[in-house]
Amino acid sequence: MKYTILVNEGPYQHQSADTALQFTRAALEKGHEIFRVFFYHDGVNNGTRLSVPPADDRLIQKSWSELAEKHGLDLVICIAAAQRRGLMDADEAKRQGLDANNIAPGFRISGLGQLVEGGIQSDRLVVFGD
Repeated sequence: MKYTILVNEGPYQHQSADTALQFTRAALEKGHEIFRVFFYHDGVNNGTRLSVPPADDRLIQKSWSELAEKHGLDLVICIAAAQRRGLMDADEAKRQGLDANNIAPGFRISGLGQLVEGGIQSDRLVVFGD
């Protein structure tokens, strides 16, 4: 089965970010295909490279990046939600006249069309978070 995953919650405010990561891992281990993981609303915070949780806490951004590298996942952050929360890739930071970017490795910024395409191309769109 081919899945698109939608993550609507941030990594440290709601369990759904962890659940989405675990679901994605389990689906891949069972031989399913993940067409895309789309991060929307506060879920875009799963893609920041500047989060530094305490040493005894998990670093979910790193876990997503490693999973994407291992399996060639397409991790997409919604551009509008990202801009509202101060997340920029190098191209968008330059376009906005900013001197830095903060997107974690393996993530990219794009628009809602990527979510729509994922819903069309996949057998299931699985939503995590409100």
